[in-house]
Amino acid sequence: MTVRPSEDLPAAFARLGGEQDGRVWSELWDDLCHQGAVYDDSFPALPHLAAIATGRAPGAPLDAVLMAGLIASAADAERTARYAGELAALLPVARRLLDAAVNDAPAFVYLLQCVLAFEGERDWSASRLEGLFEQEYEIECPACASDLTIAFGPDGAFCADGDPLTGDPATAPLLPADPHALDPLPARLHAAAKRAGHEDVARGLTYLFGRAACPSCATAFAVPDQVLRTY
Repeated sequence: MTVRPSEDLPAAFARLGGEQDGRVWSELWDDLCHQGAVYDDSFPALPHLAAIATGRAPGAPLDAVLMAGLIASAADAERTARYAGELAALLPVARRLLDAAVNDAPAFVYLLQCVLAFEGERDWSASRLEGLFEQEYEIECPACASDLTIAFGPDGAFCADGDPLTGDPATAPLLPADPHALDPLPARLHAAAKRAGHEDVARGLTYLFGRAACPSCATAFAVPDQVLRTY
């Protein structure tokens, strides 16, 4: 019988530090966070990931922080308290890596989520910022339940009824939030993106925290409310 990494975490993480690190990390991701899911077996990995991130064990700090951030984003109050020491150790490493992610928008967004997760934020740390580099979100209209796409890429910023890549969907323009009037958390995220030179991410944040109207029924709604309900 093949032993899964989560069944012997010390042995699984002890394999890091050699030429096969890519394969080891792939196996760890597949077992502990398969397709972005977090399981009960995922949380005991946090001490090992913190040791790697802080240089007390072999392995890549970036990989450790990204996995730990995803796991931490799913932590309830009990697990947050149980692993408080590990989360506190991971936070400055994530901040340092975030400051260095100046040419990679996806890495910047992933690390932004990690920072929030280690700080204890449980809404926007849970993969919901990833639409910022994909430049779209798929949501539902809160009134008529139509499938909507919020898009803010090179083809413009709009709310489309259905998939804008198929057919000729009805659209309505998005109303971005004023960057100077954002609530504290989105204002902080916007400032971090601007400071790192990620202008597309900063622009996307104004749409993510802005407003839209359903092209089908004309109901106006706050985009972040629907993103939180959908993702």
